Amino acid sequence: MTEQQQIRPGDADVLVVVDVQYDFLPGGALAVPDGDAVVAPINRLAKAFRHVVLTQDWHPKGHASFASSHPGRKPFEATELAYGPQVLWPDHCIQGTPGADLSRALDIPHAQLVIRKGYNADIDSYSGFKEADRKTSTGLEGYLKERGFRRVFCAGLATDFCVAWTAIDAAGAGFESYLIEDASRAIDAGGSLARARRDWNAAGVRTIGSDRIRQA
Repeated sequence: MTEQQQIRPGDADVLVVVDVQYDFLPGGALAVPDGDAVVAPINRLAKAFRHVVLTQDWHPKGHASFASSHPGRKPFEATELAYGPQVLWPDHCIQGTPGADLSRALDIPHAQLVIRKGYNADIDSYSGFKEADRKTSTGLEGYLKERGFRRVFCAGLATDFCVAWTAIDAAGAGFESYLIEDASRAIDAGGSLARARRDWNAAGVRTIGSDRIRQA
């Protein structure tokens, strides 16, 4: 397939919409710059896909990834947790709070699954497939394989963390994986977007624009 060929999603294709939640949108606790710009392209994309899955960051209070859980530490500093390096974040997407809600501006009534992640108090979870210990599964891989999907298209927030990790893990699980760049936005802290791009390229993730995708 050339870069300019159009993709018409079919029954073997699924759109994974990553973490479009109020705490990641303007005014939220961990707002992604220009984060609300993903909503319109995602809504357009969703109309082209019969199959859509949403992910939702879903932390308990006092989560280990929160800077507030580490006295004297500040958001965006790095620390070591039991599973390795961890960026410390502002408190965000706390279970049952308005900031954890999926944006009501999303127009995807036909979404078939919402998969929550980050609910283990001691382990962060960027990817929709595996938590940050790289061992604990969310169950998404099994769900997608059980349903016979072969191509996974990822979009949402944030490009350099949850979207990238989800797309990389989709490739690692054997799916043909795509990251829809104009339907995603990055935090880009300390070169994180450049690092994520190197990682997803190395994993075989294909980067495309939403204009490549057409309704069947």
